[in-house]
Amino acid sequence: MLVPGWSAKVDCAWLRAIWAGRARVSESFWRLYFVVLVDGEPVGMQDLVGADFTRFGVVSSFSWLVPGRRGDGIGKEMRSAVLHLALAGLDAREAESDAFADNHASNKVSRTLGYEPNGTTWDTLRGELAPIQRWRLTRDAWEQGRRDDIELVGVEECRPALGLG
Repeated sequence: MLVPGWSAKVDCAWLRAIWAGRARVSESFWRLYFVVLVDGEPVGMQDLVGADFTRFGVVSSFSWLVPGRRGDGIGKEMRSAVLHLALAGLDAREAESDAFADNHASNKVSRTLGYEPNGTTWDTLRGELAPIQRWRLTRDAWEQGRRDDIELVGVEECRPALGLG
């Protein structure tokens, strides 16, 4: 099923990478993929990545929303949910995120949730070099704005698969 706003032609390589990542779960690397539903309709995805998580305790996140659902506050809810999973459920020390510098909505979500700027880097966007803004959220900063309305279910059963026995 294709989601409105999804370009299958452009996104085939990205989809291949997503499926390859689903097959790779170990103590040194895992990537959890979540579908975002609104009223039963898929509107996006939210990922949580742990690279050498048992050693560093740092997660990174990635998200995507269909264009028609951007600006509705869904991005903030998605990120809040995976941050709660990472910091309350998996005992992460901190979280990282990044976005193209001109992706004002994503950068606003990071800023609103307490992330601090953490440098810049470069990537390509539609074949052109583009700056990336990096973000960092410490456990202390998350605790200050921590939500109490997010419930985690079944996390303990999943921890061993992520090397978190």
